[in-house]
Amino acid sequence: MSALFTPIQLRSLTLPNRIMVAPMCQYSADNGEANDWHFTHINSLALSGAAMFCIEATGIEAIGRITHGCLGLWNDATEAALKPILASVRKHSKAAVAIQLAHAGRKASSARPWEGGQLIPLDKGGWQPVGPSAVAQKDDEAPPLALDEAGLARVRDAFVATALRAMRLGIDAIELHGAHGYLLHQFLSPISNRRTDQYGGSLANRMRFPLEVYDAVRAVVPSDKPVGMKVSATDWVEGGWDLPQTIEFATELKKRGLDWIDVSSGGVSPKQKIPLGPGYQVPMAEAIRKATGLTTIAVGLITEPQQAEEIVASGKADLVALARGMLYDPRWGWHAAAELGGHVTAPPPYWRAQPHEHKDLFGAISFGAR
Repeated sequence: MSALFTPIQLRSLTLPNRIMVAPMCQYSADNGEANDWHFTHINSLALSGAAMFCIEATGIEAIGRITHGCLGLWNDATEAALKPILASVRKHSKAAVAIQLAHAGRKASSARPWEGGQLIPLDKGGWQPVGPSAVAQKDDEAPPLALDEAGLARVRDAFVATALRAMRLGIDAIELHGAHGYLLHQFLSPISNRRTDQYGGSLANRMRFPLEVYDAVRAVVPSDKPVGMKVSATDWVEGGWDLPQTIEFATELKKRGLDWIDVSSGGVSPKQKIPLGPGYQVPMAEAIRKATGLTTIAVGLITEPQQAEEIVASGKADLVALARGMLYDPRWGWHAAAELGGHVTAPPPYWRAQPHEHKDLFGAISFGAR
């Protein structure tokens, strides 16, 4: 039997396979509100054959968005905009739906990637970013405003409020974004965190705020629903955040009941030197899994079914998450099941698409026609 198509349990959530559609920023929201683009995008990939779809990085406050077009869930309007999309997914797909809660920190107020991705200053329509310290992402950019005690409390409470909105929407699981140079990662990395109080300096201090956010969110999410976290296992910069520190952080999260760790890398510094290649982040996921025993998700240039199968079958990770591969092939899960001898679900109008040589791809179905 294919390892990729064996079930896995995350608290009360049973996933029939080990494939997740990774959260992918679409930069297409209106004032944080999902729209017809998100309806199309989410509903399409919820039919990919993956057991779980994760909604893109979703801002917990307006100034926590990366761009003007980033999705949010901080008020009644943003909550209401997601409701019909999720209702459609539930009607037509059996995929679990997770959501990634995020705050961009000093990387906020940026142009969309296809518009250059640069920091937008206040006089050009941007807003004031915040961060752990007044240290800019790039040397030629204005620094963020360092969060004071009241600011830290506001952000922590915003994560909680957004988690509660996600639960009200019926979301199955939450992933906290602690990677890619965004706010929680900024607290972890000595490159971006130059604080001299209890939230900076030592590893224990730099971990403190991300752990406080996790604890606060976990406390309001029902005990039967999983909460995971995405991390950058290394900054790819000497003297920055690295794998040994990530293992320490993961160990602390495990003590607190973390349900999965999603292992990515980079994003905190333009000085990073990333050795890109197929599965280039998988060894870090494997190291974290071996050191902590946490349920681990591998990401990063995983594109082929046999590649994903080997990652799971060999114990390098418990699940794989695909992003660009899913955009390129929105039925990746179907094709992987056909190649590996697995099964996926599909709505009845699609049953006739089952290839003759893979008669049981969708399980035991019957499709009569006149």
